[in-house]
Amino acid sequence: MIREDALAGLPVQSAVPALGRALDTHGCAVLCAPPGTGKTTLVPLVLSGLVGGGPVRRVVVAEPRRIAARAAARRMAWLLGEQVGGKVGFTVRGERVVGRGTVVEVVTTGVLLQRLQRDQELPGVDVVILDECHERHLDADTVAAFLLDVRAALRPELRLVAASATTDAQGWARLLGDAPVVEAAGVAHPVEVVWAPPPRPVRPPHGMRVDPALLTHVASVVRRALAERAGDVLCFLPGVGEIGRVAGQLAEVGAEVLQVHGRAPAAVQDAVLAGSSEGRRVVLATSVAESSLTVPGVRIVVDAGLAREPRTDHARGLGALTTLRASQATARQRAGRAGREAPGTVYRCWTEAEDARLTRFPSPEIKVADLTAFALQAACWGDPTASGLALLDPPPAGALAAAHAVLTAIGALDAAGRATERGVRMARLGLHPRLARALLDGAHEVGARRAAEVVALLSEEPPREYGDDLTAAWRTARRGGDGYAGRWRQEARRLASSLPDPHPAPSSSDAFSSDTSRLGSRRGSAPDSAPQSPAGLGSDDAVAGLVAALAFPERVARARGEGAFLMASGTGGELADGSRLRSASWLAVAVADRPAHAASARVRLAAVIDEDTARTAASHLLVAGEEVHWENGDVVAREVERLGAVELSVRALKNPDPPSVREALLEGLGREGLGLLRWTREAQSLRERLAFLHRELGAPWPDMSDAALLDRTEEWLAPELSRARRRADLGRIQAGQALQRLLPWASGDAARLDELAPERIEVPSGSRIRVEYGGAQPVLAVKLQELFGLRETPTVSGVPVLVHLLSPAGRPAAVTADLASFWKGGYRSVRAELRGRYPKHPWPEDPSTAEPTRHTKARLGRDAGS
Repeated sequence: MIREDALAGLPVQSAVPALGRALDTHGCAVLCAPPGTGKTTLVPLVLSGLVGGGPVRRVVVAEPRRIAARAAARRMAWLLGEQVGGKVGFTVRGERVVGRGTVVEVVTTGVLLQRLQRDQELPGVDVVILDECHERHLDADTVAAFLLDVRAALRPELRLVAASATTDAQGWARLLGDAPVVEAAGVAHPVEVVWAPPPRPVRPPHGMRVDPALLTHVASVVRRALAERAGDVLCFLPGVGEIGRVAGQLAEVGAEVLQVHGRAPAAVQDAVLAGSSEGRRVVLATSVAESSLTVPGVRIVVDAGLAREPRTDHARGLGALTTLRASQATARQRAGRAGREAPGTVYRCWTEAEDARLTRFPSPEIKVADLTAFALQAACWGDPTASGLALLDPPPAGALAAAHAVLTAIGALDAAGRATERGVRMARLGLHPRLARALLDGAHEVGARRAAEVVALLSEEPPREYGDDLTAAWRTARRGGDGYAGRWRQEARRLASSLPDPHPAPSSSDAFSSDTSRLGSRRGSAPDSAPQSPAGLGSDDAVAGLVAALAFPERVARARGEGAFLMASGTGGELADGSRLRSASWLAVAVADRPAHAASARVRLAAVIDEDTARTAASHLLVAGEEVHWENGDVVAREVERLGAVELSVRALKNPDPPSVREALLEGLGREGLGLLRWTREAQSLRERLAFLHRELGAPWPDMSDAALLDRTEEWLAPELSRARRRADLGRIQAGQALQRLLPWASGDAARLDELAPERIEVPSGSRIRVEYGGAQPVLAVKLQELFGLRETPTVSGVPVLVHLLSPAGRPAAVTADLASFWKGGYRSVRAELRGRYPKHPWPEDPSTAEPTRHTKARLGRDAGS
């Protein structure tokens, strides 16, 4: 029996007629309805004709998460007075509850994506509702783009609704061809905001790390909320680990503590959504509870203010979730959970001033995530560049190029970027392409079941308590009775059934057998024994290692001591202290993350392999050849075989190719500078004189900067470089002689070098004094008495020299660029200071008319007498 009273109380009722008219007129519409209005449950029932008496249409509702899909289906079935599987059903990965009479089917966006790839027309489907569009998950954006293609080319009658509580309505309207925007005014219960920042500053999130002091504070805020307000508490935390730590601090809180996240068993999720008639509850949840779900009894929300988003290091092939501050839109969405059924309160664990500085919206996943799966889906759709897809945000070019490189390497794309037959098969497995490659290729080596078991482990990272040894985690999952082990068995069964088994696995490793007593052995050793090197594909070590290496070939890694490894990608990896994998020579790294500013990645899950396995899995990275380059201050010439960045074998090259040696020498000059050549004083002086002329007169005088000289090595260093073989040979090259080749001989200007930039200038005393050209202005350092009688400052190419006047002992006495002014003014103070110190030297009153000298007064007298 239909629950008419419950249906009548849903505020979205008021928007249903306008939504129907919009779909009748345009075929597409954007529905904006606040949380709790019934957009997820009533709208599909009305559009399907199950409620309201309209024509019967088959409706597919796409939800971003499995928990939301199950909850929506069960709520709609309850409103109809039925069980799930009748007129309303759901399909998520690994679970399908539908019947012949199902009219409304709730699916995850991933499931809908697979259906579109199998049959673009979606036969039998009349309406598709994309729920929670504001979350901007990559699968949801992709599904929307594909559906718009289907409407344009195949099924213009297919109706499409983009629905969300908070979204960029105008952006979606434009994307859907200027579709009408229908808004439902919800009955918004007031939500009081309580600012509850930590009493002392906490460290900001870093990678996956959250300051334990913040988690302790969150637990205290939960206790405070229970004391100050009535109703159940919904507490938002960034991940499963943080949920567990906060739960541990609420053991004596006097309320039932429940944990909701994507890994929680379906029974636990259902219990949370069913509500409780006995006592109060504290529900600790990740972002899965932000939308689509109404948790009965919740009047209080405690928001830690953190969220997790994917980040990908394309250069190193590492992807991971990172913890960051939640956006303003996310905070509003979370706060709305407190006011779904009655007035509520949200406790925000930050200050009001901080709130104003938060980003407005979370980043669209297409902007920050690994695009390998998206690129394969686009290629299978027939648009490898995704340029023809209707997307709110285009994929970043660099991320898409990295994705294409991966797909080409694993055989999913051909050279033109089109999906191969193998690539289409990969796309239909419902796995990341890397894991699909591991499943397909691994099955040929170790059997479908064993490959499926390991891939199932890799598709959902095992709990941390399973450890970092992939083989040990495999055995733990086999014998485990926890929620993860149950999901793993289900996924392994699904994957194994998706392909034939060319090599049936021994029954002792059958993960689907109820008899687990025989499982967990490793070549006869105890389950907790230290990992050993693979010894044939019959061992668990060898199977786990090969499959992991096939999935992540650029992460095969060789030990370099003390628990440190070097991956083929060039990234360093480090194992935790106490890891049993530290003694391994080679690893296949399945899970690793590299915190910002860290030199190495942290290895979280890996399997022992040997060099042969590494070579097999990463064969496309295997190169051998001669390498001649500059390294550690000299030319290194060797024959090298390497697997990516990992050197497998090295042998000195006795007779390297001369052009390669030349390039290596130039590389060394570029890195360490032209100081590697032999620069005598005369050579340095020549370079400085030429630099001065280039600066003051320009062409044809050559630029003497390092960059310019390195660009013109063919013109001035070619003969010497052709004979050089190593650093020591560079040190024997006379740079001054080589520079002569750059003088402007052809124009005849080279003959004027000594005229335009003389090496020495003759002063009134008759001395020839060296001019230094190394500074911004030529410098003439000369004893003061030798310039007596000189009224004007000497010039070089019209540039006055900077005269450094020296005492009779050769010490600095004064600096001037205007000698006439100095004689009239500054000379008096210098004379007063130095005549007493050097009484034997002449200090005339008027130096501009005095006789220049290099000698003392006595010597002058003797010279005059002779």
